[in-house]
Amino acid sequence: HMSGNQLSGAIPPELGNLANLTWLTLDGNRLSGEMPPELGRLADLKRLSLKANRLSGEIPPELGNLANIETLEFEVNQLSGEIPPELGNLTNLRGLRLNSNELSGEIPAELGNLANLEGLHLDRNRLSGAIPPELGNLASLLDMWLDNNELSGEIPAELGNLANLVGLTLHGNSLSGCAPSGLQGQLNEYSDTGDLPFC
Repeated sequence: HMSGNQLSGAIPPELGNLANLTWLTLDGNRLSGEMPPELGRLADLKRLSLKANRLSGEIPPELGNLANIETLEFEVNQLSGEIPPELGNLTNLRGLRLNSNELSGEIPAELGNLANLEGLHLDRNRLSGAIPPELGNLASLLDMWLDNNELSGEIPAELGNLANLVGLTLHGNSLSGCAPSGLQGQLNEYSDTGDLPFC
């Protein structure tokens, strides 16, 4: 736990040698540079929090090897490039927070494999393309924030399968069509479908 300090410079790749590490939190510092792919060797890691730093570059696809990871928090950085589809391998993941970065490209359909995911926060990036219908497979999902991107196309009807979803934000995109009517009675007051009606 080294959060909330004034650490600067790059994250040392040697941290990838800490084979028994289960928790690494470096958020709220002044860390910069790219995320070392060596972090993907931390097989026992359950939580990796690097939020609110000055990290740049792409998310390493090697993080898809973190078989025991439950939380990834990378929000409020300057990360760019596409979301690695390898993150869809993280079947124990409960929280994925990539919001407030400069990520681009499409949302990987592979994220629909994250059966235990409860929170998906991709808002405030530059993501484009359609919302993958595979996200309708996320049976445990409670919150999905996709607002303030460059998403287009219609909202997949499959999102109506998300029986546990209570938070959904879609505003600030170029979406069309309507939101699945099955969600209408279950969304909380913080949800925002971007003025799209319910089907």
